[in-house]
Amino acid sequence: MQKNVGGIDKIARVLIGLVLIIWALAGGPVWAWIGVMPLATGLLGWCPAYTLFGFKTCKLKR
Repeated sequence: MQKNVGGIDKIARVLIGLVLIIWALAGGPVWAWIGVMPLATGLLGWCPAYTLFGFKTCKLKR
């Protein structure tokens, strides 16, 4: 798995994921558990959808 998520994208994914999970824990709708996905992709730095479509938001290190 080569990292393809970086910078502001990574921060946004982690924050959005945490907000959705907290909402789900506080009695929000069941679909709010989808926050696990952006949290995981933000922490791992790899998004399967980005791989599929060839996107990259991180800087390449050589």
